Amino acid sequence: MAGFDLRDLYTVAQFLKARCIDGLKAGEAKKDKNYVFFEVEILDSKKLQLCFLEKVEPNATIGEIKCLLHKYYGKSLKDDEVLENLPVGTSATMFLHDLGPQLGWTMVFLVECIGPLIIYLLFYYRLPNIYPATHDFTTSPFAVVQLACVCHSLHYIRRLVETIFVHRFSHGTLPLHTIMRNCLYYWGFAAWLAYYINHPLYTPPSYGNPQVYCSLAVFGLCEVGNFSIHLTLNHLGCNGLRPKSIPYPNRNPFTWLFFFVSCPNYTYEVGTWISFSVMTQCVPVAIFAFIGFIQMTIWAREKHAIYTREFSDYPDLRSAIVPLFL
Repeated sequence: MAGFDLRDLYTVAQFLKARCIDGLKAGEAKKDKNYVFFEVEILDSKKLQLCFLEKVEPNATIGEIKCLLHKYYGKSLKDDEVLENLPVGTSATMFLHDLGPQLGWTMVFLVECIGPLIIYLLFYYRLPNIYPATHDFTTSPFAVVQLACVCHSLHYIRRLVETIFVHRFSHGTLPLHTIMRNCLYYWGFAAWLAYYINHPLYTPPSYGNPQVYCSLAVFGLCEVGNFSIHLTLNHLGCNGLRPKSIPYPNRNPFTWLFFFVSCPNYTYEVGTWISFSVMTQCVPVAIFAFIGFIQMTIWAREKHAIYTREFSDYPDLRSAIVPLFL
């Protein structure tokens, strides 16, 4: 900084401009002979060289090195990016990052749903080595446990039916390691909550049948509502992640939630698991419902942002997932 007069605003502006243009590359030689620059080699996951950065200053942060790398290779692009809006001319160079083995969305949903369906039934029928041997191949005498099995099974059967006959997936794929992570989440929670609900020491809810049957009614309404919303969305066109039209409610009363939220299917899904947790009065189910609510809120807010960005006449009354609130 000795070569700059910081009292001269023009000089400071020129200095900042030069730093932004030249990145971390050295300019004029330093007067200090002991000043050493670094050379940074950037490799991909297969240890192939992407680029070689020369004369990187020793006090450069990793964030600054990433910015310099972006000058060579650009930033990662989202699926809904429009080519003419990118900072390129009539010719553009793009780089492909190989994410390894992939599976289509239909197979992803099938794997995620079949696992919890089977795992829960293993605990319900109390297969050997799960509970004490005296309880092998027995079932709980409580009606709420049997209802919970029916509800859990119907929920994932509905999702399988929607995956095969209702949903229209894009040609996109998901990396195998991401699928394994998702399966660990769904399958793991299914095993956790099934273990406690079907445990020989499980006790019914505190308020008895009123708590069970009121929650069961809410569960059924949310399941029907979720299916109705997916049928409605099936008739809407979509260009990748960009919807072609605004979803509106129809004569089906379960679609009237579109008056208040952009993603009523997530609202119904959260209602399903909240009612299931109240019906079983099981802490693992409540934790699963809470984590699911957080994740679905993130997805709903992203979709709500896409709707408001794509359609100038999008209804102002709608929120993302919780009517009039969130």
